[in-house]
Amino acid sequence: MNAIVAVDANWAIGAQGDLLFSLPTDMKRFRTITSGGTVILGRKTLDSFPGGKPLPHRRNIVISRNLDLTSEGAERVSSPEEALALAEGDENVWVIGGGSVYTALLSRCERVLLTKVDSAAPEVDTFFPNLDKLPNWKVESVSEPIVENGLTYRFIDYVNTAL
Repeated sequence: MNAIVAVDANWAIGAQGDLLFSLPTDMKRFRTITSGGTVILGRKTLDSFPGGKPLPHRRNIVISRNLDLTSEGAERVSSPEEALALAEGDENVWVIGGGSVYTALLSRCERVLLTKVDSAAPEVDTFFPNLDKLPNWKVESVSEPIVENGLTYRFIDYVNTAL
């Protein structure tokens, strides 16, 4: 299992349930990498998708304590452990947010494909753990800078040395 995420310079990932940046190249990369696989996400992340609908061309496992949550094309579980059990045997599994889901499952991820924007977003409320400060995470590769919509960012791949 792996994680994929976009962060600002301070490791923020969201504000009031929305992404911080519009980065078409990053979104295309996200679609390419996760298509055909399984994504594990929280209810708030599901709510942030267009129409609150699951992502197409992927198996969507949504973690929510709301037993009444139903969304055509999504499978609801009530805990990260249940999500892992449901995804067991799937080869292409991606944790895609939000903050509490990343925190709960990060130690079980082999890799994190991170998009790092060089600037800090204003008014943020959700963060990803700072992998540079965690002992088991090492940078494997860093892309050349990409400039898009007035922002500079890089793709940074981290590997979990504990797994």
